[in-house]
Amino acid sequence: MFSVLRQPALSRFISVRLKSVAASQSLAAKRDRDLCNPSSPDFLTFEDPQAFRVKSFWELIRALGVFRLCSFPALVNNCGKLMTITRKVLGKQCFCMVMRPSVYAQFVAGETEGEIADSMQKMRSLGLHPMLAVPIEEDLGESTGERRYEDNLAAMLECVHMSHSKGWSKNPMMQLKITALVSPELCSKLTSLLKTEQYDLNELVRAMEGEEVMFPGLTESENAHLLLGLQRLNKIGEASVNKVCVLVDAEYTYMNPALSLITMAMMKKFSQQSAWIWNTHQCYLKESRNLLLDAIQTSIDQSFCLGVKLVRGAYMDKERKLAEKEGRTDPIHESWERTNDSYNGCLEIMLNLISEKPDRYMIIVATHNEESVRRAVTRMEELGLHRDGNSVCFGQLMGMCDHVSLTLAQHGFSVYKSVPYGSVDDTLPYLVRRAQENRTVLQGIRKERDLLRQELRHRLKEKITRAR
Repeated sequence: MFSVLRQPALSRFISVRLKSVAASQSLAAKRDRDLCNPSSPDFLTFEDPQAFRVKSFWELIRALGVFRLCSFPALVNNCGKLMTITRKVLGKQCFCMVMRPSVYAQFVAGETEGEIADSMQKMRSLGLHPMLAVPIEEDLGESTGERRYEDNLAAMLECVHMSHSKGWSKNPMMQLKITALVSPELCSKLTSLLKTEQYDLNELVRAMEGEEVMFPGLTESENAHLLLGLQRLNKIGEASVNKVCVLVDAEYTYMNPALSLITMAMMKKFSQQSAWIWNTHQCYLKESRNLLLDAIQTSIDQSFCLGVKLVRGAYMDKERKLAEKEGRTDPIHESWERTNDSYNGCLEIMLNLISEKPDRYMIIVATHNEESVRRAVTRMEELGLHRDGNSVCFGQLMGMCDHVSLTLAQHGFSVYKSVPYGSVDDTLPYLVRRAQENRTVLQGIRKERDLLRQELRHRLKEKITRAR
């Protein structure tokens, strides 16, 4: 989609693919035995409540309460409406007083620089790395004009500065949503145009640098907006290169190809020596494997390093409803098992590439799925990849899946937590979307609740014993 395949590069890439498939087949039986073998590391069961010993008594109570609420589908599905009604009834000040110590504190780092710094220092003391996320995004019909995008740019640049200057991580990362800087309507139109038009990455790079480029298929005003958006992204790239890895989020399929095109242009400019710009790959999509292979091929053709954030995906319900409404094939895998196979297959491809060229390929295994984490850890051991190396790390959302995050960190793996920050008003719409997108995860955290209860009972027994 982004470039013409050169035959020598293609031959090398096919060789890598064949080696990956062969390795996957030859090691499959061994890996499955290892995962069930009593000699495998005990921590891979993620069943030790001691992972929560680092949490305060109040943090245990808060997490149990929030997770209990999240276990009710009706609450999660209607949390946006319920929060709006509650705010009207209580008023803004009382509403914030209720939300701040509960849901907000569970999932958000804070609002002021001091609050954020306190949260980050706590996270660092636990052996975790923050991955800051500015809670700004737009969907179709929500565009607010260039001034808003310029304000968003300022917020993103401040995020780059905080991620780098505070020393919270030796390899800082942050998240970026392109729709905070370029309108979703334009991204959707570009995606449609990519079916018939070809866009040269070199032209996008020149446009980032301020050159007047006229892109085919766009009106004059659309082209002007794209140029401004690319220049905004260029400022983020220039501010972050050699300092902070920028992980670009994937969104909906009606705009993802445009987002990937823009991200590839950023990679071409800023990731020549190391992967400073990363793209997100959603493995619940039927075409996820091919999209990953295309991205690898493009990185070979264009001579840039490739950073991959590997996720299952969060927009399943909306994607399926849109496909049904528009009478097209459902882009999502038919079953959870096929999504798992897709995720594990893409993971295998990346880990094999990293074992050969750790300076050219990087991945964050962004998942709350314990089986995928086990597979990644076991495969890293087989390939001799360092636990705390720069090429492979793990990622989960702040306030969730801590039994996995803390256990991995305690055993020397590099673990990042996605950390939104900002005011209650700014972050709650973002949290509502994340809750609805991750409803299956939220409703399936029984194991984490059980481990929290075990640790809470242990604390209470200790207090009773000391009181006697």
